Amino acid sequence: MVTRLDPKLFDATTENTWCAGCGDFAILKALKLALADQNIEPHQVLAVSGIGCGSKLPDYMNINGYMTIHGRPLPVATAAKLANPDLHVIVVNGDGDSYGIGGNHFVQSCRRNPNITHIVENNQIYGLTKGQYSPTSDKGFVTTTSPDGSIELALNPLAVALAAGATFIARAFAGQPKPMAQMIAEGMQHRGYALIDVLQPCVTFNRVNTYDWYRKRVYDLQEEESYDPSDREAAWQKAQEWEERIPLGILYRAEGMPAYEDQVKALEGGSPVSRLTELVRNPRPEQYEPLKEEFL
Repeated sequence: MVTRLDPKLFDATTENTWCAGCGDFAILKALKLALADQNIEPHQVLAVSGIGCGSKLPDYMNINGYMTIHGRPLPVATAAKLANPDLHVIVVNGDGDSYGIGGNHFVQSCRRNPNITHIVENNQIYGLTKGQYSPTSDKGFVTTTSPDGSIELALNPLAVALAAGATFIARAFAGQPKPMAQMIAEGMQHRGYALIDVLQPCVTFNRVNTYDWYRKRVYDLQEEESYDPSDREAAWQKAQEWEERIPLGILYRAEGMPAYEDQVKALEGGSPVSRLTELVRNPRPEQYEPLKEEFL
């Protein structure tokens, strides 16, 4: 009989300071559901975040958490996965942290294909710093720093990820936490870098891209029987859809590609964590000298 963990196992006692109605609450719920459904214990998970409203998420869960400086969660997460490949490593950060200041790390992670899951809380605005436009804000978007409307084109993260070589690309909506939980779980089960871009309304500073605005536009890709997520050209076409129709679901999935850590020769003899653990459990003097030489 298959047992399922209680999502409450991941509850933290920390006071939550998100605004009432923030889309981050749904992401928090979905991540707990995804972990519980896969019977992954709290000590088996590391959530790496950056700076921003959504990057507080590790504080609101009973799991291992690591908050980096602005824009740097992906390289830190990659390092953690290299040190301990058995750990379930998840990055949770906003569109500004991921696609803005961390944009280069985003592109490099897509092409390197580390076995990590990247959840981007895409609210199309900088919320923590009081409402400036972000890389994904639409052209013409009016904010405190763009009173005449943003003159910049919005970044298309799904198209960038596809062009950069990402092997799993999905989009979810904070108004639908259960399908989002399923997408996160599938992303975690995928061998390689998995991007889940979450359309996450900011109820305080973004009065354009609201829950109602999205509900009138989003549709489920999986309801289209002819859609094949392994078809790269079809995924590219779907990645261009915005404004009138916005697709949700797994846009692209490439199976059989080696993960980054699978190709690192230094890990062929075991990960640093497993080797050190074995040394502690079964200490043998002849092992010390080779280990010391590696660090001298």
